Amino acid sequence: MKQRFFIAGTDTDVGKTRVSESLLIGARLQGLSTVGLKPLAAGAVDIDGEQRNPDAVCLMRASSVAMPYDTVNPVLLHEPMAPHIAADREGKRLSLQALAGYCRGALMSARADFTLIEGAGGWYVPLNQRETLAGFPQALNLEVVLVVGMKLGCLNHALLTAEAIQRDGLTLRGWIANCLEPDMNGLEENIQTLQQRIRAPLVGVHPYVKEGEQPNANWVNPALFTSPGNRQSSAQPNE
Repeated sequence: MKQRFFIAGTDTDVGKTRVSESLLIGARLQGLSTVGLKPLAAGAVDIDGEQRNPDAVCLMRASSVAMPYDTVNPVLLHEPMAPHIAADREGKRLSLQALAGYCRGALMSARADFTLIEGAGGWYVPLNQRETLAGFPQALNLEVVLVVGMKLGCLNHALLTAEAIQRDGLTLRGWIANCLEPDMNGLEENIQTLQQRIRAPLVGVHPYVKEGEQPNANWVNPALFTSPGNRQSSAQPNE
């Protein structure tokens, strides 16, 4: 069975891309073909003479299936800000229908065993006056993996996001604690608190990594790769 997940975050800059890289590497080590997609990105820099989003490029490098940049990141906004504001400034209009259509085409052409589709910012990032990015995994019927940036304030962000995901009728396949600091005070206690309250399993604790260090998948629970039929949306909180 093809495994396809939407990578959501509790906020912007919580490490969705770093975690996605590691998951793609882990799936590849399990013998799976892999693809990472970033359908919507805000923030472009010059890479090899072209305007590209660094996160999308990282996903491409971690994937085993080569795809054109425009397929991986079909909507690129140049300013690093809320997507709907960046789009307005560029005279563009974002829509769920267009984003979902781009990704359906990418999924059909890639046919990878393991696909990650990374979101932008937090769960309810606006796309236009009516739609938010939360509708994207609904449109493609994707299970969600939530990245929690471990820092002061993460408990509230994580619990609200997990509740919103499940209230929107989606399966929260699991969550990942991403260590943003080398020595967070109360890290283990915060993780335990979230394990008791989030109605989905902890997939793994991504260790803190310095800028420029290579990602690895030693921390990932292999069940994410080997048990695609394991639905967790109705799981009870861990005791």
